[in-house]
Amino acid sequence: MKRGFRVYCLVAMALAFAVCGWSQSSPDQKPADTHRASDSAKKTTGPAKEMGKGSADMGKGVAKGTGDLAKGTAGSVANLAHGNVAGAGASLGKGAAGFGKNTAVGTTKGVGKIGKGLGGEIKKLDRKPKGKIQKDQTTPADAAAPEAGSEP
Repeated sequence: MKRGFRVYCLVAMALAFAVCGWSQSSPDQKPADTHRASDSAKKTTGPAKEMGKGSADMGKGVAKGTGDLAKGTAGSVANLAHGNVAGAGASLGKGAAGFGKNTAVGTTKGVGKIGKGLGGEIKKLDRKPKGKIQKDQTTPADAAAPEAGSEP
């Protein structure tokens, strides 16, 4: 029984090293750094899309943080079941710290992108409208309104 287990472990370890070796790139390979000219040009995103990406970043941060908190809670429960109170507190603290870190990072990135999107919207509103009336033209509302000093 022990001999079979040793052989099984030896084969598993050899397979693990082989997989690691296959993942290494050989020196004769060319780097995949061939960008096209159109790919290198920066594509601008609209303000609404930027705000949407900000909300997505906030959600990602909260999701990652919740995952960390869940891992810490599970580790804490396992440590308590085994009677390791100090380890339980450490696991729970580590999970809570991961939750706080990831939530703060995601929220900060998201708020930054939302602010960038709002700035883009304000820029859009500040631009000249295409059909702007020139000073020498009058609108139909101006022609119908009587002047302040004239009598009917």
